[in-house]
Amino acid sequence: MIGKLFSLCFFISLFSVSAQERPVRIIEKDIPNRIALYAVNQNEHDLDVKLTVSGTNFRQSRAKPRFIRVPGASKVLMKTLVLFRDKKPSYTFKIEVNDSLSNRALKKEYEKIKIKPHKPVVIYLTANCESCDSLLADIKKSVYIFDTLNLAENPHIKDQLQIAFGEGEPIDSLKTPILNIGGKLYTRIEKYDEILEILQKE
Repeated sequence: MIGKLFSLCFFISLFSVSAQERPVRIIEKDIPNRIALYAVNQNEHDLDVKLTVSGTNFRQSRAKPRFIRVPGASKVLMKTLVLFRDKKPSYTFKIEVNDSLSNRALKKEYEKIKIKPHKPVVIYLTANCESCDSLLADIKKSVYIFDTLNLAENPHIKDQLQIAFGEGEPIDSLKTPILNIGGKLYTRIEKYDEILEILQKE
């Protein structure tokens, strides 16, 4: 595999990143005789990213690197390296990231991705949940990845939750799911917007 042939190191420079909470990652995809380099933005907001690659035993565009818009929760192809036949490629790259968006940044096609929220979210599905289907449908369409657990299939976790709630509120009587958001339990959430509201609070 190509991934075993080349040596790699990288440097990251961040400029004006007061709003950036997660670093942009560069990932590689092996294709015949080439390596595609993608920028992955796991933040909710858009960023401008510039990738500069140097090394040996490959060919790349001679155009001067420029900033490319990488929308929030998305992946964008930044550069393609054409490998020399029977040569071992070696390269380094430098990333510059800017959250002060420029009109001069190049806009390219992008692929939306799922990202983890700032606070971990676990959704426990209760036996008589009436809002679970619609809530899960909205979550499936959202940008976030949430963990979901069916309590009917995990009785030991159900028992632990019941101890936390006490006997005054039987879990099987709940018409809504139980949500663990950042370590706090909620039993009255029916809509996805309510989850977002809690996630946006400090």
